[in-house]
Amino acid sequence: MESVWNEAFVYEVLSVVEEIPAGKVASYSQIAQLIGRAKNARLVGRALHQAEHYGSYPCHRVVNQAGRLAPNFPEQRELLLAEGVTFRKNGCVDMKCCQWEC
Repeated sequence: MESVWNEAFVYEVLSVVEEIPAGKVASYSQIAQLIGRAKNARLVGRALHQAEHYGSYPCHRVVNQAGRLAPNFPEQRELLLAEGVTFRKNGCVDMKCCQWEC
């Protein structure tokens, strides 16, 4: 894991995250694929968890593939709602209409 996890990896992740437009979301695996590391979706989550140490990024726009919100991030839902992101009855983001098509 150490060969994958480094500051360059974090900045690769964050550079994609800052491109997600307001009102859209991306999944951890989508970001991993975009940076050419398709098998590192969990590390994307780890990078986002530490993003505050690297500046201000719209990490609230990243959810899992099913649209579930990040655990221990209670503000995430409100931030997404404020941007017009829609949710299904089960509490997950409606990925069909809100997933970022990059």
